[in-house]
Amino acid sequence: MAVRIQLSSRSLVARLLLHPLGRVLAVVSLLGALAGLCVFAYYYVKFSRLVDGKLRSGPFPSTSMIFAAPRTVNLGDAVTPEEIVAQLRRTGYGESRQSRMGWFHVRPDAVEIFPGPDSYFEQEPGVIKFAEGRVVEIISLRDNTPRTKYLLEPELITNLSDRNREKRRLVRFADLPKVLVDAIIAAEDKRFFQHAGFDPLRVIKAAYVDLKERRIQEGASTLSMQLARSFFLDYRRTWRRKAAEVLITLLLEQRLSKQQIFEYYVNQIPLGRHGSFNIHGFGEAALAYLGKDVRELTLPEAALLAGMVRGPSLYNPYRNPERARQRRNVVLALMRENGFITEQQYREATQAPLRLAPPGMESTDAPYFVDLVNDELSRQFQEHDFQGEAYRIYTTLDMDLQRAAAEAVRAGLQEIDERIRRRRRREPDLPDPQVALVALDPQSGAVKALIGGRNYGVSQLNRVLAKRQPGSAFKPFVYAAALETAVLGAHPVITPVTMITDEPTTFWFDNRPYTPSNYKNEYHGQVTLRDALAKSMNVATVKLAQMVGYDAVEALAERAGMNLRIEPTPAIALGAYEVTPLEIAGAYTVFANQGVYSRPYWITLVRDRAGNVIYTHRPVQRPVLDPRVAYIMVNLMEEVLRSGTGAGVRARGFLQPAAGKTGTSHDGWFAGFTSRLVCVVWVGFDDNRELNLEGAHSALPIWAEFMKRAAQLREYRNASDFQPPDGVISVEVDPLTGQLASPGCPARRLEVFVSGTEPTTLCRLHGGAVQVASWDIPPPAPAPPAVEAQPQRRVAQAAKPAPAAQPQAGPGAEPAREEKKGFFRRLLSVFK
Repeated sequence: MAVRIQLSSRSLVARLLLHPLGRVLAVVSLLGALAGLCVFAYYYVKFSRLVDGKLRSGPFPSTSMIFAAPRTVNLGDAVTPEEIVAQLRRTGYGESRQSRMGWFHVRPDAVEIFPGPDSYFEQEPGVIKFAEGRVVEIISLRDNTPRTKYLLEPELITNLSDRNREKRRLVRFADLPKVLVDAIIAAEDKRFFQHAGFDPLRVIKAAYVDLKERRIQEGASTLSMQLARSFFLDYRRTWRRKAAEVLITLLLEQRLSKQQIFEYYVNQIPLGRHGSFNIHGFGEAALAYLGKDVRELTLPEAALLAGMVRGPSLYNPYRNPERARQRRNVVLALMRENGFITEQQYREATQAPLRLAPPGMESTDAPYFVDLVNDELSRQFQEHDFQGEAYRIYTTLDMDLQRAAAEAVRAGLQEIDERIRRRRRREPDLPDPQVALVALDPQSGAVKALIGGRNYGVSQLNRVLAKRQPGSAFKPFVYAAALETAVLGAHPVITPVTMITDEPTTFWFDNRPYTPSNYKNEYHGQVTLRDALAKSMNVATVKLAQMVGYDAVEALAERAGMNLRIEPTPAIALGAYEVTPLEIAGAYTVFANQGVYSRPYWITLVRDRAGNVIYTHRPVQRPVLDPRVAYIMVNLMEEVLRSGTGAGVRARGFLQPAAGKTGTSHDGWFAGFTSRLVCVVWVGFDDNRELNLEGAHSALPIWAEFMKRAAQLREYRNASDFQPPDGVISVEVDPLTGQLASPGCPARRLEVFVSGTEPTTLCRLHGGAVQVASWDIPPPAPAPPAVEAQPQRRVAQAAKPAPAAQPQAGPGAEPAREEKKGFFRRLLSVFK
């Protein structure tokens, strides 16, 4: 029977071929097959070239890497081998010698570190030895000599391609934790390591489910197909796109190993948005959603991220936490069904709460700082394509300090928002206040931490670069210009005990009146410079600027790096001209760095893709103030924190030696420093409306919180007292008169002076007007003798220039003439 059917079939074909129409059909079929083969060959060659070109240039060729500053390990540091290993892993080191960044070897009492060809360093290996939780020895393996410190590899801040605002953090297959690999396989393609790019069983299952549900309910794409689609194609569902996807999948399976395909997949897959960026890859997703390195993922965390692949927006744990938790548990169930985890592990993981990175403030990737770096690169290196090629940019950012800044801003904004919430009852359209924080190394000017706003996803405006009136945060430069009279030979010589009358006054300049007022219209009469700065008295400060000259104040501000377009007018004394928080931070290095200005910078080194150095930063510094004047200013600003408008810093628990100044304009400011760190905080509205919160109640809480957190970090823990340079003398004075304290003075204060400018007259109120010399007070230097600058007379409201200040008799005045006495007569006069 079978033979008959076969013969009849052959005879049928023969008869068809003998028929003219049959021959036409045969020719058409052959031509169609040839055409189909040609089309297939054309597209095969086309996509083959496309795939080969992509793989040859690298799958992510346009990813430039921005790194933080290296971390230092010192002898005696309280740190464990596990902490060093965790840091090395975060920087890309592994235990395999094939790691291009570097590798390490763990011994029972030490960690051996070997930088690789992609390292920041010149490949000096070393070993760090531990005992009782501390570093006890550091040895260079280059020459087996001991070291006092060792620099660890800089940590990656971010991989950023600005053209599409995509962020990814590249990871290798060897660095992926097994729980993440198992979670992805269970959720997306459980036979990935067995099939050749297509899973026939899954195709049949998907077709059955779709027919049953009468809609597209289940997909059949493997990881290879998803990679082909995301790398080379768009997401339109057409037969042409699907055919191209099949071809590319075949090519990828031929060209790459399964581990390579999986590695490309985990680095390319889109996983939602964080802020204003599209997150690609599990390395970036782990940081964005969980705040940790992908190597540190736990089982429930790995399942959470793997579950997001199905719908990154739908299962976003910030927007839909319950839906994300349910999807996580589905993935955990799939892992249990496929034998990846036990029943006990499944139960524990499903009960685990979602532990996410705090939303809102982005810290670890420092987006405002990254924008600052990108702007600098675009400005300085226009001939280089940093967005189209893989450069390595090394910066000054301290990752631990950046996290501290983000946490401090978050905590401080809660307090400010509560005040604004009460105000919204009267002003319902009031926007959210914004914030800026910048912290510098005063010795070098290196930017260590930077926050440019409360939420980068909402607004990318970097307030660190926004020009605003600094208010009283500018006043230290008025007082510094005045104290310079002690070293410049000017007259009168102004010292911290110079008396000024703080009272309502109108100043005239260019035939125009200027009438400042004090906070709450409170005036204090005769005050010393120290008290005027500590209590931030406006009228007294303008009088001081008039005494020294507005142009002298302007010149000092310009030397201190403030690129402000100002005029030498009375308003300059109260910070009425606009500057940026970054400029104020740079200017304050003059005080923290013994009179030397350190220009802020944030890029230290740039290497191209081949590792060639194309830029190395050289710090820019210049002397601005005499070190003696700088120290006296520091001492005055310490008083601000001790008894003045900045006393809230101490009340909030920050107790390190520090100095600073509040500022209030439309906004709130606080600028301050220790011997290790300068920090400036600004709080205000973007539209420049009145914040109606003093700097002491807006910026100061954030500054204090940040400095407390910084003090817990090893690099900033041991801030030292500010040491006076040669040529500064301390003398006890009466706080009321500013004259030498006598035995009868009920209160006395230790005051600092440039040697030779200290007062030589005993307190008139409590001990009589007597000039003395003692072994504690050296005779005046050849510089002009100290002259108590007299309070300026109140200017009448008439439209005429204010008369110059004239000496007046009064508690702060020196006697007009005094008989010159010999040494023994002066000594005896003390006891009269």
